[in-house]
Amino acid sequence: MMKRAVISVFVMLAMFQFVVKQGQAAVTCKQVDDALAACVPYLTNGGVPSTPCCNGVGELRNSAETTADRQAACNCVKQAAARIPTIKEDDAATLPAKCHVQVDFPISKNTNCEDIH
Repeated sequence: MMKRAVISVFVMLAMFQFVVKQGQAAVTCKQVDDALAACVPYLTNGGVPSTPCCNGVGELRNSAETTADRQAACNCVKQAAARIPTIKEDDAATLPAKCHVQVDFPISKNTNCEDIH
């Protein structure tokens, strides 16, 4: 009987942990910064994004799988953009298209990240 109770408690804890983690973002700002670091020359000077930049945009898309991930990534992009005042907003907005990568949120320092689902 005690063995069943212990197993039941472990199963409930595992289920609780799974439910809690589903709403948490797995994307960190360090991941976003690392993924988009190669894009800074394009974002500040325009032109054509480099292959490493586009690879980073793809990594960003692949890591932002859930709504919480997309919102976290969006907020990280906004924080990064605030640190680089010379970013050209038009180039930032067109970056995913120029890299042929569909990102489920706009790359912009003006996006309301809470609206992303």
